[in-house]
Amino acid sequence: MVPALRYIRGACGPALGGFPGGFSSAGRPAPGRSWPLCQGGRPASTRSFDVVVIGGGIVGLASARALILRHPALSIGVLEKEKDLAIHQTGHNSGVIHSGIYYKPESLKAKLCVQGAALIYEYCKQKGISYKQCGKLIVAVEQEEIPRLQALYERGRQNGVQGLRLIQQEDIKKKEPYCRGLMAIDCPYTGIVDYRQVALSFAKDFQEAGGFVLTNFEVKDIELAKESPSRSKDGMKYPIVIRNTKGEEVQCQYVVTCAGLYSDRISELSGCNPDPRIVPFRGDYLILKPEKCYLVKGNIYPVPDSRFPFLGVHFTPRMDGSIWLGPNAVLAFKREGYRPFDFSARDIMDVIIKSGLIKLVFQNFSYGVNEMYKACFLSATVKHLQKFIPEITVSDILRGPAGVRAQALDRDGNLVEDFVFDGGVGDIGNRILHVRNAPSPAATSSLAISGMIADEVQQRFKL
Repeated sequence: MVPALRYIRGACGPALGGFPGGFSSAGRPAPGRSWPLCQGGRPASTRSFDVVVIGGGIVGLASARALILRHPALSIGVLEKEKDLAIHQTGHNSGVIHSGIYYKPESLKAKLCVQGAALIYEYCKQKGISYKQCGKLIVAVEQEEIPRLQALYERGRQNGVQGLRLIQQEDIKKKEPYCRGLMAIDCPYTGIVDYRQVALSFAKDFQEAGGFVLTNFEVKDIELAKESPSRSKDGMKYPIVIRNTKGEEVQCQYVVTCAGLYSDRISELSGCNPDPRIVPFRGDYLILKPEKCYLVKGNIYPVPDSRFPFLGVHFTPRMDGSIWLGPNAVLAFKREGYRPFDFSARDIMDVIIKSGLIKLVFQNFSYGVNEMYKACFLSATVKHLQKFIPEITVSDILRGPAGVRAQALDRDGNLVEDFVFDGGVGDIGNRILHVRNAPSPAATSSLAISGMIADEVQQRFKL
């Protein structure tokens, strides 16, 4: 007997599996029931949805929620390969609610981040989810950084970020008594939250509205139902078959993919363009010892290097009162490789052969070597942190968790900075919308992204 698909009843409730499920008159599972399976993993009845969202991270869950709230009559399902929701990029980030200051004016990143931050704050207030609007200082510690800082300030103003101001040394000390700097941008709209808690709340909203979440469903194939000839005028109502690694299937009319670290592979499975390829970058965090947490009040960031999408090693307060320091940015040897020695031969061959990684390495060799050095030696990271807070020593920190960022890279070695949404051609491609690149600040932007995806789905699929 193949194990039953795991159905989650509510965002944090018990997972149910097995036979006691029921079906509506339309051949779809009744709300609040699990999927029945018979021997060999074949479904006891056709499991079908109007729309399937692949990926149970914060963007996938926000998108599923937006779709079902807008189209309550549709049957919508979320497929997640893990046994729990939102445990990868959503559950391994710094928890910062970004203001939108960093991103190129008029870009999707800028627009969606500014909109998304306002929506996240409002959502957390409505749902009673704890957050802190603790603010952020972006600090110039060297004279040559000041022009870049001033340019960043102007960019933030163009993006409509609230409350920005340039401050001098004396005001830096008022905000962060232990921080040194020549000039800083005070960004009071920046905050912190537990994004996994937010994502699980999205899942709860989705399910309470009649949506279905299936975990332990790792997608292996996306193809046309054999009973639906591609030349048929009408075809079947649910012409797309999505099969997992255990041979279990669901059928649907339309698909939205929010697969994060696997977005290129899912696109390729559907017969769509796999480019841009995903290159995984691991970010290691350090943790300030509890007795030293008084050194940091809010977020403290360096002036970013505009050549890279990473914001540099920074100080981040957490909702539990701890202080994270980091992250660095090094190539991960596995797409979900949270430990330094995690390795996948397939993942490494993919980034070497199919992406522009080699070109990126040659273009930014010294930067990469420096990041690897900091990853290996705590003293190197501490030396950087001491530029901002001189009192920090190696004995004040511990090694902490790590996250892996799904960074899209084109074949010329260029990091794809903005969100990428596309579909394909043909019988399957015309029924799919791929969210191809949703890097930071995707968590901040999740509600704004979900609105845009719902608009695109409605327009593209004529819902």
